[in-house]
Amino acid sequence: MIASPSDPQLARYSFRRKLEEIAAAKGRATELISLYVSPGKQISDVMSYLRNEYAQSSNIKSRTTRKNVMWAIESLMGRVRGFKEPPSHGVAFFVGSKAVGADKSEPVTFIVEPPEPLNTYLYRCDSTFFLDPLLAMVHEPEIWGLIVMDRAEVTIGFLRGKRIEVLRNRQSLVPSKHGRGGQSAHRFERMIEHAAHEFFVKCGEMSNELFLPRKDEIKGILIGGPGATKEYFFKEAYMHYELQQKVVQPLFDVGYTDDFGLKELVERATQTLHGLELTAEKELVQRLLVEIRKAEVGLAAYGERDVLRALEAGAVAILILSEGLRRRVVTVSCSNCGQRFDRVLADDAVDTIAKEPCPNCHATALGVVATADYVESLYQRAASSGATVRMVSAESEEGEMLSKAFGGVAAILRYPLGRHA
Repeated sequence: MIASPSDPQLARYSFRRKLEEIAAAKGRATELISLYVSPGKQISDVMSYLRNEYAQSSNIKSRTTRKNVMWAIESLMGRVRGFKEPPSHGVAFFVGSKAVGADKSEPVTFIVEPPEPLNTYLYRCDSTFFLDPLLAMVHEPEIWGLIVMDRAEVTIGFLRGKRIEVLRNRQSLVPSKHGRGGQSAHRFERMIEHAAHEFFVKCGEMSNELFLPRKDEIKGILIGGPGATKEYFFKEAYMHYELQQKVVQPLFDVGYTDDFGLKELVERATQTLHGLELTAEKELVQRLLVEIRKAEVGLAAYGERDVLRALEAGAVAILILSEGLRRRVVTVSCSNCGQRFDRVLADDAVDTIAKEPCPNCHATALGVVATADYVESLYQRAASSGATVRMVSAESEEGEMLSKAFGGVAAILRYPLGRHA
């Protein structure tokens, strides 16, 4: 996968694509081995287990299955031996022989480092690869910042998918209300307000320390708490201005300011978060439609050819891609005339290219030289030209329109390019 942590959209897309590729492999018998190694697992223990499985596999009755399983375990041991220790999130291995028709098979090997820590150590030999632990990570959305607070306490955390991660909890030294009268009352009131201000400053500093390094990943910040303290903290801008702009409004009323308060905050905000995501997609696609409908040439491009032309010209401001795109850029060469060209094909059409005539000499002599994921290639082109990439869910109404009307590819431009026939 070419995805990096700095591109969370692409990382999720590439992770999903890799799992689909692994899931497509089918064995003729129990010849596909799935091995999950959790963080902290001793590699020596894994190797010992595999050696025992190798010895047991010699008892398999079918000669072909026995041969393929023993090969898979040998290959697996070689792969595992390359790790001194599991990566920080663990690692999953998928090795075996997949059926390719006509009673034939071919070896396949996949190694996946998951985006979240694996909580299990597992070995399974079956006719399909076991993907349930990784499939549970597929829908991991962007990170949300969480803050619950009052004058006595603050708790800060992250929301990652459905998992809440507590980052910091701090008790304040703000005195409680008092019953003194006269001049002492004013003096104590000033002391209380000064202590509250210092606490809010500290809350802002902690928020900046925890959130600013990941501001590009954080989709929004949710602030909750009992009473008016949260509104005062937000309105007085105790956080960095870039974080202030990410705060979701209105703020949320919750009864607690500890770990339980974070859970309550997420429960209160669930509908808002879902609405924000759908609203953002709707606004983006509606903006595209407005540009397309303009009588004069608008700031929009759609379809593979026009979007690619706009990317090459550096005219794309926002590249809009459907998460449901499943295509590959296939580099093809003709063995008869030497002509070389690229084609964009659906995943299931890549193997049919060899049956087509060469567009140059018309001989049926085409061969695939290389393939690359279509979305990843567009993402790279966009990054090199400074364009922003937005991926739209294939399940939403707007995502369905993007796929059906525009082939899942469109762009909002920096300047008009004009129409080409």
